[in-house]
Amino acid sequence: MKKYYVNKKAQTNGDHEVHHENCIYLPSIDNRKYLGQFSSCKDAVREAKRDYLKSNGCKTCSNECHIS
Repeated sequence: MKKYYVNKKAQTNGDHEVHHENCIYLPSIDNRKYLGQFSSCKDAVREAKRDYLKSNGCKTCSNECHIS
């Protein structure tokens, strides 16, 4: 299980990216929200969508949940 975070600040396309704790693109501590521990990014993205409807997996660390 990994710890997942969502970026509070949306990207230019409106997406709030979901990252796991070891991602090189993990936002700074004041620009991320802890989502919890999950066995897959799919559950983490689902959790992120509770607050940020346009959430998407990070292309680097959660590629299987990244939708272009």
